[in-house]
Amino acid sequence: MTIISINPATNEELETYTALSKDDVVDAIGKSHHAYQSWRKTSFDERKKALLKFAELLRKDADEFARTITLDMGKRISESQYEIEYCASIAEYYANGAEKFLADQPMKDVDADAYLHYEPLGVLMGVMPWNFPFYQVIRFATPNIMAGNTVMVKHANNVPQCAEAIAELFSQCGLPDGVYTNLFIPTDFVEDIVSDARVQGVSLTGSEKAGAAVAALAGKNLKRSVLELGGNDPFIVLEDADLEKTVELAVKGRMVNAGQSCVASKRFIVVAEVADKFLSAFKEQMSQLKMGNPLDEETTLSPLSTEEAAVKLQKQVQGTINAGATVVLGGDRPDRQGAYFNPTILSDITPDMPTFDQELFGPVASVYVVKDEAEAIELANNSSYGLGGSIYTQDIERGRRVAEQIETGMVFINQPTKSQAELPFGGIKNSGYGRELSHLGILEFVNKKIIHLGNRK
Repeated sequence: MTIISINPATNEELETYTALSKDDVVDAIGKSHHAYQSWRKTSFDERKKALLKFAELLRKDADEFARTITLDMGKRISESQYEIEYCASIAEYYANGAEKFLADQPMKDVDADAYLHYEPLGVLMGVMPWNFPFYQVIRFATPNIMAGNTVMVKHANNVPQCAEAIAELFSQCGLPDGVYTNLFIPTDFVEDIVSDARVQGVSLTGSEKAGAAVAALAGKNLKRSVLELGGNDPFIVLEDADLEKTVELAVKGRMVNAGQSCVASKRFIVVAEVADKFLSAFKEQMSQLKMGNPLDEETTLSPLSTEEAAVKLQKQVQGTINAGATVVLGGDRPDRQGAYFNPTILSDITPDMPTFDQELFGPVASVYVVKDEAEAIELANNSSYGLGGSIYTQDIERGRRVAEQIETGMVFINQPTKSQAELPFGGIKNSGYGRELSHLGILEFVNKKIIHLGNRK
């Protein structure tokens, strides 16, 4: 099997890589398991030194790494630059915080001297996606390396240059061989890896189909798993929202990474009183997006990650149009080279239409008009997904009350869903389970051991 990097802006082949054999993978697991035996015994200071060096190296060649992201999967260069800086901050967050997050916790309100002690589990497998090719890997790898685990990563096959660059960075920052391992492998090798007795857990960010397969595999082998899957985030506009600001945030929330984000705003649920004004302004701003080379700073709409992604999105959109949805803007692909898709707004979508409960990964917004707050909440929760969501109102207490009724793992008031190192990230329902980032992220793959010293006299 050959893994190929293709520039989605030009469909040009950039680099090719040869996949590992099954024997190579068995050897890699053995090397990672061997590295774990010593890495687990290292001090927090030693681990911290390596990760701080990792962050330093990221920043040193930030422009080069950002360019690699853009060439591999088409992200606008400014967004790629932001991603690199964010990754450096995540590495620093866990480097500086892990010792505190994993400190022994005395057990209170028990008639005993006992405490909770955290220990690493061993070799972990990560199956990572292409849409944030540095960030997704870093948020999985850095907390687990700081916890004393070793990690192996199968990255998405359309971002091999990013995968290779990350592995080289972990090597250069001083980690021993086997603490971080990049695997150029076909998807069907994942089953053999997760089934191996030396591998103690698996984390996947990706589709529902992939998540269900990995969860079943982990369960069959009694392994821990964390899943971050798709999203269909509601963007709820109440009648007292600051419309000018809300429309700007609507475009930002929908168009991050050309709409290819699990937590991008996707379902715009607007109270009827302000729906016409919102939709008119939203259409105007979406139509002003400038399609072009993602390496050009002037570009505001980049291509999708692959030609296949653009074809899939067109099929989803056309299916909904054929079912009776109204095209407010766009609805098709431009006549140009590359995996581009026109900014699109669809309305009058009903539950029987194909995309009502599907994730649209691209620059396509679905607008729903509801009569009031109660109907907005009901529609927001009428989804098999439950990742993020946002609410727009000038009454913060009202926003809080509505947020507590939204069935998602994250809700933001007056700003689109986002991630930051200090906040837990994850969802419910078909959006997966477990949490990444924050102090909770480092606790997913550790043994929470109770040590009992005896009853109190």
